[in-house]
Amino acid sequence: MRIGIVGAGVIGVTVAHALVRDGHEVRIFDEGGIASGASGGNAGAFAFSDIIPLATPGILRQAPKWLFDPLGPLSIRPGYAAQILPWLMRFARASMPDRYAAARDAQAALMRLSQAALDRLLAGVDGEHLIRREGQLQIYDTVAQFRASQPGWREREAAGIRFDRLTSHDAICEIQPGLSERFTQAVFTPDWINTTDPKLWVEHIAADLTRHGGEVQRAAVRRIRPDEGAMILETDDGPARFDRVVLAAGAQCGALLGPLGVKLPLETERGYNTTLPAGAFDIRTHVSFAAHGFVVTRIGDGVRVGGAVELGGLNLPPNMKRAEALLAKAKDFLPDLDTEGGTQWMGFRPSMPDSLPVIGAAPGHPGLMLAFGHGHLGLTQSAGTAELAADLIAGRTPSIDPAPYRPGRFLRGQP
Repeated sequence: MRIGIVGAGVIGVTVAHALVRDGHEVRIFDEGGIASGASGGNAGAFAFSDIIPLATPGILRQAPKWLFDPLGPLSIRPGYAAQILPWLMRFARASMPDRYAAARDAQAALMRLSQAALDRLLAGVDGEHLIRREGQLQIYDTVAQFRASQPGWREREAAGIRFDRLTSHDAICEIQPGLSERFTQAVFTPDWINTTDPKLWVEHIAADLTRHGGEVQRAAVRRIRPDEGAMILETDDGPARFDRVVLAAGAQCGALLGPLGVKLPLETERGYNTTLPAGAFDIRTHVSFAAHGFVVTRIGDGVRVGGAVELGGLNLPPNMKRAEALLAKAKDFLPDLDTEGGTQWMGFRPSMPDSLPVIGAAPGHPGLMLAFGHGHLGLTQSAGTAELAADLIAGRTPSIDPAPYRPGRFLRGQP
């Protein structure tokens, strides 16, 4: 089967790799090339313990003090609130206890698949040299915050996730020295892993893909259209005809789906970070500051400080004060951090209101497979998404129930 992939981020490349290994003829299209967007600028974490959806019961009580703080962990850009209101209403419904529980269980299932699939992918591409198995520290500001987090940790425990509670500064510093003495409460997840560099990871998979006959074409896709049982990609290099198409262009997918009559509640989480040069800090594990929505992690020999969620769409200019605010907090929390010489970045993360991606055939277009909407978990769930998409295209029974991720769940009258 001839399959075209729209998007050369971690989802598109990993799906393409699985399809090539299945024996398909595959070509990827992306204007910017391999991992040119959020897939190259993220924190490099395979966050398999992050099974808790963003829309949690009670989040709406906290949201007002976050949403309109321009430098807060979750904010909406001024002037964008009216545009995002329909998405926020769906987000509110997703936070209801029954819907939350279903989304959490579906997230956990995809995480288990993705973790096992990553092991298979690592063996297949000889990629262990790009992996760091150093765990993760989740740091809490106060004892009250730590206690409030415990229901979520019990949910993770029920899902089989291993962790250790740390209740002294000394215990925390045995894992990560150099933290401010104010921090006395943390949780360590030992099975958490990172890639040494997310861009290098995607490039490594892409190199294996091309060795096995896959192609990568640096060209923008302007339109997708069905044509007599096939799918046509209208690109800057001309039209290309395929038996199937996989749309994995992240936050850019909405513009390509609109002309097909498919409207899904896809929003954009704008993430910010600063990557500091080698020697900025002796970072020994992935450190997450729970109440502040950002992380400090090692990328290559440098240190990347970033995260948080800004809901602001694709067109507003970046607000780099967010990156500066995160860096200032990191300096406060890690007093020995050298904040000079950093490179700032902003990227778009595709987000659905229930925190679950869409994986499956586009409603009304069986020749178009959708694989996007992973929010900040694209790297984490890429290998699992690839196996699930490959199974669906091949007509095999997937190893997990694909129903929670079906695109039609957002459309009235669709299965």
